[in-house]
Amino acid sequence: MLLYRGAPVGPGAPGSGLARPGGNPQAFGIRLSTMSPRYLQSNSSSHTRPFSAIAELLDNAVDPDVSARTVFIDVEEVKNKSCLTFTDDGCGMTPHKLHRMLSFGFTDKVIKKSQCPIGVFGNGFKSGSMRLGKDALVFTKNGGTLTVGLLSQTYLEYVQAQAVIVPIVPFNQQNNILSGNVG
Repeated sequence: MLLYRGAPVGPGAPGSGLARPGGNPQAFGIRLSTMSPRYLQSNSSSHTRPFSAIAELLDNAVDPDVSARTVFIDVEEVKNKSCLTFTDDGCGMTPHKLHRMLSFGFTDKVIKKSQCPIGVFGNGFKSGSMRLGKDALVFTKNGGTLTVGLLSQTYLEYVQAQAVIVPIVPFNQQNNILSGNVG
């Protein structure tokens, strides 16, 4: 078994694992597996009802490592479209944790104060959010770092992506300087 270690360095860049037009996704000359953007839609069908998708997203907020005491669910109007927002007072995520949460099959959840985390497969956020809509924009704050992540079927269709691409932008709250280190 060969494992590739290292964070992607950008869309289409060597070693990124992202398909380039007319090319194959590669890292160090080794062909990599990619996940089709259509997977986001088919994966969301694991929730037969919207309420199970909402429950999935609420479960993330009450996991022991998040420590949220309050969760708000609201409907907001953004550019004449209804958007469902989830807001909690948990500890937030580092850029690395957000990257893992928006990736498939990763979980950093741990038992804390003898409470077991609910999710263990690293799929709940993706399946739940994509059942409720085509796009999920995540804003999180951990310490002095603010991070934004985008999981968007609309974006992937627009750029005609061959693989799932998840833009993540972290920046320092004090000086508003972008941080290029996500992984």
